[in-house]
Amino acid sequence: MRHLLVLVTALLVLSTSVASASPDPYAPVNRPGPRLSVPIAQLEATVKCTPSAYGSHREVALFVPGTGVEPDEAFSWNWFRALDAIGHPYCSVALPASSVGDVQVSAEYVVHAIRHTRAISRGKIAVIGHSQGGVSSRFALRFWPDTRAMVADHVGLAAVNHGSDQNDALYPDGNGPAFALQLKRSAKFVEAVNSRQETFPGIAYTSLSTVNDQFVTPKGTTDLRGATHISLQDVCPENKSDHITIGTSDNLAFALTMNAITRRGPATPADLPASVCAQDLMPGADPATVTADLTAFLETAMNRIATAPVSAAEPALKPYVFARG
Repeated sequence: MRHLLVLVTALLVLSTSVASASPDPYAPVNRPGPRLSVPIAQLEATVKCTPSAYGSHREVALFVPGTGVEPDEAFSWNWFRALDAIGHPYCSVALPASSVGDVQVSAEYVVHAIRHTRAISRGKIAVIGHSQGGVSSRFALRFWPDTRAMVADHVGLAAVNHGSDQNDALYPDGNGPAFALQLKRSAKFVEAVNSRQETFPGIAYTSLSTVNDQFVTPKGTTDLRGATHISLQDVCPENKSDHITIGTSDNLAFALTMNAITRRGPATPADLPASVCAQDLMPGADPATVTADLTAFLETAMNRIATAPVSAAEPALKPYVFARG
């Protein structure tokens, strides 16, 4: 019996030491990022900035659109109008194939956009990403660490940070758009972007979500370790925003985002006046056209998703993602 106990103890010690010695397969967080594979002229053509962004002392906002839409389709009828009205500088980046392809490639465009926006401004910038845009920008920050010193704020508007179980249900065996397979809860891409640490010092992360999200489920998948998580219904219980409107027309999401990027630190709901809950539409969104604008947004995105090339499996992770890459 004594010999058996000794053997069991030895096996437990061995298994524990092996487990603790097993290296994380993903790249160290401070290893320099790889050279961008997309030609520089192609990258430069995708970034647009307001004249006020050049030499600005204010935190220039860089908008990263979600799946299936171009920056103007997502932000020109709402955010851009609102920021133009108050003179706040901003840039946007158009992602390849309207973000229905490999998110790793989209992230390279975001890397360039961050570097460009920081280079033309006089201070750190804010990155604002809706849906997939919230996670493609985080992938950029994770695997190109030089970009972190350029960013003061990261605001995710219903970002697909830990995937969505809807994608797992729709594409259990692959055969779907590349981005959808990468944003499954079980995807290797999701594992990679969240590897080692999910947030980085020096960046104030604000993660906004809504209980009415019809695409990113279950509740809590937008949350990040080290971020400030705010459900819009915790601030305004009657808030009706869903996955689309939280990033395009919701007044509370706009107010929280502006609070985050115009002060130090993440968004603080206590800073907002109680009247913020009384208004549904953000500044810039036209009450007379917002229904048509939202319909056009959704139809455009769904059409591009429906006609996107089909992948048999999740795109392979790039070599630089791995510790041995």
